[in-house]
Amino acid sequence: MIFRPTEQVQEGKPDNNHTVVKAARRAANHKIRGMKLLTQELRRKLPPLYSQEGKGGKAIALAKYFTPSGQWTWYAVEYDGEDTFFGLVDGHFKELGYFSLSELESVNGPMGLPIERDMYWQPKTLEEIAPEMFTPIESSQ
Repeated sequence: MIFRPTEQVQEGKPDNNHTVVKAARRAANHKIRGMKLLTQELRRKLPPLYSQEGKGGKAIALAKYFTPSGQWTWYAVEYDGEDTFFGLVDGHFKELGYFSLSELESVNGPMGLPIERDMYWQPKTLEEIAPEMFTPIESSQ
């Protein structure tokens, strides 16, 4: 069994209560946020997962999400068309990785504010956002 503070969930069985709470939080956050995190236009523009593979710092981040009361930022580079993004996550440290739309919709920052999309974001390459991650390694010759 997996123990949570106020409930017990058997391994391998869906946690319906958690799913309902998460859905309710997403709906409440959408109402507070007053915007969609992923518009139809942005959905069409984001390239599919793995399509920018090999571009390194030249890959383009088309969307920026952030916690208004915190220090976390997510830059979306690719999208699977359903729930998963690939991009740059700037939290405790910067790293490339996967993050999900459903998590962005249901999480709140330190002051209880939901994650927002930067509506004025202009696409940038990853090396413009985090140049320290994409500096060429000099040879020791």
